[in-house]
Amino acid sequence: VQTQTAECIVIAEMTCRDMIVVLNKVDTLGADPGEREERLAKVEGRVRNVLRQTKFRDCHMVGVSACVGGEKVAAVSHSGETAGDNKKADNKAKAPSSSSEDATSASSATAAKVPTDNIDGLLRLLTSTLRPPARDDAGAAPFRFAVDHCFPIRGQGTVLTGTVLSGSLQVGQEIEFPTLGARFQRKVKSMQMFRRRVSAVRQGDRAGMCVANFDPNLMERGIAAAPGTVRLIDGAIAVVRKVRYFRGGLGGGSKFHVSVGHATVMATVTFWGAHELRDRLRRLKKDEEPTANGGDEDGLSSAVNGMSVADDQVKSAKEKGAIDSVHGSSSLGGDADIAGLPRLDFSYDEDFVHQDGYLEQLEDGRGDDNEALPLHWALLHFHTPVYCPLDSLVIGSRLDTDINVNTCRLAFAGRLVERYDPKKDADRIRVYTKKERSGVVCRLGDPHRRDDDGKVIRYEVFGADLFKKETNMTTFVGMMLETDKGDIGVIQSSFGTSGKFKVYFPGGTDVREGDKLHLRFKRYANDPKKAMHQDAVLPKERVGTRLEPTGKKKRKGKTDPQAKSNAAKSGSSSGVPRTATADKDTTGNVYTSGEIVSLKGEPVGGKHDIVIVAGFFSPEINVREHAGRGVKIVGEEGVIGKIEGPFGKAGKCKVTFEGGLPAEGTVGKKVDLLPS
Repeated sequence: VQTQTAECIVIAEMTCRDMIVVLNKVDTLGADPGEREERLAKVEGRVRNVLRQTKFRDCHMVGVSACVGGEKVAAVSHSGETAGDNKKADNKAKAPSSSSEDATSASSATAAKVPTDNIDGLLRLLTSTLRPPARDDAGAAPFRFAVDHCFPIRGQGTVLTGTVLSGSLQVGQEIEFPTLGARFQRKVKSMQMFRRRVSAVRQGDRAGMCVANFDPNLMERGIAAAPGTVRLIDGAIAVVRKVRYFRGGLGGGSKFHVSVGHATVMATVTFWGAHELRDRLRRLKKDEEPTANGGDEDGLSSAVNGMSVADDQVKSAKEKGAIDSVHGSSSLGGDADIAGLPRLDFSYDEDFVHQDGYLEQLEDGRGDDNEALPLHWALLHFHTPVYCPLDSLVIGSRLDTDINVNTCRLAFAGRLVERYDPKKDADRIRVYTKKERSGVVCRLGDPHRRDDDGKVIRYEVFGADLFKKETNMTTFVGMMLETDKGDIGVIQSSFGTSGKFKVYFPGGTDVREGDKLHLRFKRYANDPKKAMHQDAVLPKERVGTRLEPTGKKKRKGKTDPQAKSNAAKSGSSSGVPRTATADKDTTGNVYTSGEIVSLKGEPVGGKHDIVIVAGFFSPEINVREHAGRGVKIVGEEGVIGKIEGPFGKAGKCKVTFEGGLPAEGTVGKKVDLLPS
């Protein structure tokens, strides 16, 4: 199948409910009827093989021959008919008029000279398959006329031929040409349909109308309408879906040829909203009772992969002007319902996560089902203003692709949902980018026993490694942090002058030293202040009772050696949990196993040279005495670092690795302290 033929099939899927495949010149398949039928069946099989992946897999096929014998027979027959006509014309002056029987006989003889095959069968199939269009008989919609040709007639004016899209028009009324400027209006002098004069036309009629004082060179194709009912637009928002045969990607801000009706213009297209549309359609499918496609009275329900949009949505769309008329809307590009595109309203108050382009795969599947590519919102910024009635079908293409390359040029199809003014609406679309920073718990507040479940928790914790020393903490006070377990707290204040901070958890938390604290927020692309916004909600306060520390608190400078030794053996101050089988060297408070709890400094080439290790030493040990000792990562041969010195006062130490460690997956690794 040639590229253009394949593209026609793709367009047919978007614009047609039914298709009939006509196989012409079947007389060339052989003179024997049996042989012809056999070869025709093989041809039909090859065509069905092409259509098996489309909705036309079961379409009707019919073999015909418009002229048995081919072009030569048609030429000879036409020549003979012309000669016969000339001879009749010469004898007409000499003989009386022939009877009606003679005329019938001559007509039959002429028809016999150009034999056909199964044309009657094709006509019967067409009449049984065609669906009558739904028309607005009341003519309540404004008059809109798609002009496909203009030509002058001397002494009469300019004739415009085309199709009435909506409304009605009478001779003597004025029409407007919006593409030629404001108030470019002309009065209709006369109208014809199939070479007969008529006084009025209505939706669906094919007609020609004559106007005076109109230069036909001004417009070949375009729109004529009732004055003041049509306006050109510079942009629009559409719900779109990628054509599954298009091989390339759809990048944000890319340029496409966008076709709507008779117009094809360049447009810059931006895609977003795949996740939000997927979730919205799932809610509709769950909450609304689905109905059969086309089952509603007005024929406005749109099937979305087996799901129909609810009637209240259709009613809302009508009230907002998204649907031009109840019967036979004046969509220039065809019916977007056939293309499987839902009727959805767009809200400028909704938030959308930023996308770099069209997403062909979402996290948990493709889109609203497991087969179809996901729906997206698309912003179409037309380089040339066009007439786009809402609800029209639009098709985006890459027509600059080499036609000799066997690839589909049709990129996406969409339904126009909302007009967009680049000057007024540029900052109204709420697209945001997710941001995240992470720190660690460096100190725990007083323990409490929560009253409702008896769990030991902390209401206050202290964090580090989230902000730099010079960071202005007033910007972040009041922002919420989240632990790996989902506990949510709020930053109350800074703690010291090294970038540490204090966090309050209203419901309490059971985090431990070294656990992660996440600062998650989003920034809107169109926000000039670049403010940080959070969607998290602080939980309700859960009251608890403070637990008194065991043992007597010693005054500063008079630590009990025995208590110090017990604390060292317990290892609780190191931030790494100890078990009964933990390895311990002969000093009693230096351990041979630890854990990487954080990374230090900025990465170079994606790797960190310095890491922070907890668990080797108890707080009272002078880590500097162990500087230079080797540290080995458990399970990784040849990865050796060395202790550089202490980090804080909790027994942590800084360890350098000459080759560096990757930023991802390093925190949490177990390490061993090598003998000195």
